[in-house]
Amino acid sequence: MNSAKKMRIAILGTRGVPARYGGFETCAEEIGKRLAAKGHDVLVYCRKGLYPEKKKEYCGMKLIYLPELKWKPLETLSHTFLSIFNTVGKRADIYLVFNVANSPLLFILLLFKRKVLLNVDGFEWRRSKWSYLGKKYFKFSAWLATKLSCELIADSHEIKRYYEEKYGRRLHYIAYGAFPQSSRNPSLLAQYGLDPQEYFLQITRFEPENNPLLSIEAFMGLETEKKFVLVGGSNYKTHYSAQIYSVKDKRIKILGFIYNPDILRELLCNCLAYVHGNEVGGTNPALLNAMASGCFVLARDVPFNREVLQVGGGYFGKDINDLREKLAWVLKYSQEAKKLAERGTRIIKEHYDWNSVVSEYEKLFNPNDS
Repeated sequence: MNSAKKMRIAILGTRGVPARYGGFETCAEEIGKRLAAKGHDVLVYCRKGLYPEKKKEYCGMKLIYLPELKWKPLETLSHTFLSIFNTVGKRADIYLVFNVANSPLLFILLLFKRKVLLNVDGFEWRRSKWSYLGKKYFKFSAWLATKLSCELIADSHEIKRYYEEKYGRRLHYIAYGAFPQSSRNPSLLAQYGLDPQEYFLQITRFEPENNPLLSIEAFMGLETEKKFVLVGGSNYKTHYSAQIYSVKDKRIKILGFIYNPDILRELLCNCLAYVHGNEVGGTNPALLNAMASGCFVLARDVPFNREVLQVGGGYFGKDINDLREKLAWVLKYSQEAKKLAERGTRIIKEHYDWNSVVSEYEKLFNPNDS
């Protein structure tokens, strides 16, 4: 792309930056700050209730705060609706929107003949946290997105294939990114009573499709002094999360949500193995971060995870005994596990570099300059 051509780019549909929650926010931050560093005017819309400090700029990005309804089914839509009406008057060249749930609102931008790119994410309608009507809405939104005159982006070849086969609509594949990193200050683990290589790790939301309860139950059957560390939690009280919190085993440590990047780095870089239980969605940031940190990864055996992990780790089925056997294998063959982890890190360096990701987005912004 011609670097002399500078654009105004509005990023909508996430909770905002700095990233504090999930993949959309991290993607918005990593893409946005790199675009800003290249001289583009980047506007990021943030949920007012999540950012009490209200910074005007962050890493070169201009931040705009708008409210959202405090009701789970409408949090995203209400904020995106306000963001769209706010941004129409700012006349951005590109509108980068995340989350296929926002597709019914895009007609407003398209009515004004704005260039819109929509990152569809994964199969939200398969997540247990949504009601019957919620799942129907996500499926409708996915269908509608394929009928709109905007560019559609998938961060997974599996997601791309699904949309193209089911709806006959071409999608662009642009990967998610990750940073290869190594331990710098393992003493940070001491505050949690942890030592390097003495614990298994899982970082996830406490939802059935992420299988943290399966991980705990599998680990509890092992005869080992190692620990199992869960980082994460649930934004809403559920029966499933209550089962996790009720587990009584002194080897299991539930640390809650942790956003400090230094602590997360040390937890990842020093774990014996990382358990990735996610079975719904596209390319998962937690999986990429684990691979980038040199973790040996045991991943739930689904196409999304195999697409990313390839031969850089191990896989387990949705079965307590199967996962328990794989955890026991790690305890017995830690050196072999480390060799597989090295393959995983190489995969990240070759295929999931953030600078390459941003270059792909720029090509879509103005294909005539690429």
